[in-house]
Amino acid sequence: MQASRRTVFLLLLCAAVVVGLFWWNRIAEETTRIQAHTREVTPRGSLADIEQTTISIFNGAAPSVVYIFTENAVAGFFGASQVRQGTGSGFLWDERGHVVTNYHVIEGARRIQVRLDNGEAIDAAYVGGTPDYDLAVIRLRRQPSEIQPIPVGTSGNLQVGQSVLAIGNPFGLARTLTTGVMSALNRRLPTATGREVAGVIQTDAAINPGNSGGALIDANGELIGINTAIYSKSGGSHGIGFAIPVEIAMDVLDEMLDSGQVVRGWIGITGRAVNPQTRQAFGLRAESGVMVSGVLPDGPADIAGLGAGDVITHIDNRALGDEQDLMRSIAKAGPGTPLKVSVLRGSQRLELSVLTSERPNLKD
Repeated sequence: MQASRRTVFLLLLCAAVVVGLFWWNRIAEETTRIQAHTREVTPRGSLADIEQTTISIFNGAAPSVVYIFTENAVAGFFGASQVRQGTGSGFLWDERGHVVTNYHVIEGARRIQVRLDNGEAIDAAYVGGTPDYDLAVIRLRRQPSEIQPIPVGTSGNLQVGQSVLAIGNPFGLARTLTTGVMSALNRRLPTATGREVAGVIQTDAAINPGNSGGALIDANGELIGINTAIYSKSGGSHGIGFAIPVEIAMDVLDEMLDSGQVVRGWIGITGRAVNPQTRQAFGLRAESGVMVSGVLPDGPADIAGLGAGDVITHIDNRALGDEQDLMRSIAKAGPGTPLKVSVLRGSQRLELSVLTSERPNLKD
């Protein structure tokens, strides 16, 4: 009886050993399999020079870019008033708390709030704006603990192909950076009033709804334009964005800050810069200036005797560069200003006096 029990015990012990060895081998095999599929993590290397430059530019300019929230009262069902909220971008212009943005971002807003880079939210008041240039200025109602105006560059010597960066709040996503190049210069951008802004920058840096009013900066981290519009059939970015050059903005900002409105001179012409292409195409004798391509009937230029094909070489004895230079000269003169206009008509040189006017509302 005892021998029988001993035999059973030995059999059970052997079985346990066999089962234990089986599972030990299975665990060892699984451990080996897992270890075989575990990748070694490579330490992060140094950033490329171009990456370090982009990061530095963003960190330098981002604190100057703000997030703008608006509330507008709109008519609802049965005449009931409803609140519509909007968002956009802007940037700190000076240490007094002025913020520059697009006019369409704050148009009709009954409340404007600005969120700074540090998360601080401050109500803002409308100072002035111009739908003709789609630009507006608002002012923070209280001075923030920290304020960093954006560094301002120049848009007068931009070149197609140079690097640009756009900072804004597309689709409500704050502190968004997109990069690209200058795609084209001297585009014309229609505004809500039916007028056009000349000399506009075209870029392929992604600009989406919510980017409006944000900063377009160059490789020096300086403001060169105000992101304003996109060309898109779907509403999303297709690599064609437009920005108002900073020098055009600066022409009207002083007026907005002083009086809250912008009144610009106008004479009723369109033009094209004289360059080798236009000289060859139209047989022009002038080496530089602006060829008049269109004259509004009964406008100031028409009354003064300017016609299509004339080349304007000087305004008040100052030589002109391109059509943007011409339009800025006329605009800055303001309405009711007599301008001495030097013209080359074929081989004939003329001196005409053109009395500027205020541009009519083309939507009337």
